[in-house]
Amino acid sequence: MRYADGGGLTPAGRQRRETVRMQAAELFEQNIKPPEVARHLRVSLKSAYQWHQLWRDGGVQALASRGPSGSRCRLSPRCLEKLAAYLDEGPAAHGWVEDQVWTAARVATLIGRKFHVSYSVSGATRLMHRLGFSPQVPARRVAERDEQAVTVWKEATWAEVKEPGRRAEATSASRTRQASRDDRPKDAPGAGAAAPRL
Repeated sequence: MRYADGGGLTPAGRQRRETVRMQAAELFEQNIKPPEVARHLRVSLKSAYQWHQLWRDGGVQALASRGPSGSRCRLSPRCLEKLAAYLDEGPAAHGWVEDQVWTAARVATLIGRKFHVSYSVSGATRLMHRLGFSPQVPARRVAERDEQAVTVWKEATWAEVKEPGRRAEATSASRTRQASRDDRPKDAPGAGAAAPRL
């Protein structure tokens, strides 16, 4: 899933949450306690108490949305578009010819080369997520792989060497057979358990 503003809530989601906080402020002004506010608005008790504390200290303004969380992106929207285009071109177009994999370290290097902005590897990872890219694991196949030879081997050789499975029958988790009451010694613990007590 791709999140707006680098993760978290969309602007509409932030607006919905702010509306709930404003409803809580109205209830606090009516001297309604946080547990009742939590039940009424269907929020956690912890949130209701935090909002009550903020409301007491700063009023309704303290419950207003402060915008998207997290640090601000150091690249402009135009630079982000360019970066997405560079990533779509592939690593070989930017000097990494040994394999066609974008790593976070390569993306951080690319950002430094193209935009003269320093990003850490973890920052480049978050930025790639912000742009809608997800980590990919390349399929590791030998370039000279012969699919026909693999199919023949699976059908002929593997069928001969694989161990036969167990027959379908009732099995037990234990390798020992279950003892019957008749096999127990008369003086063993629980030997007389089947006999009625008088």
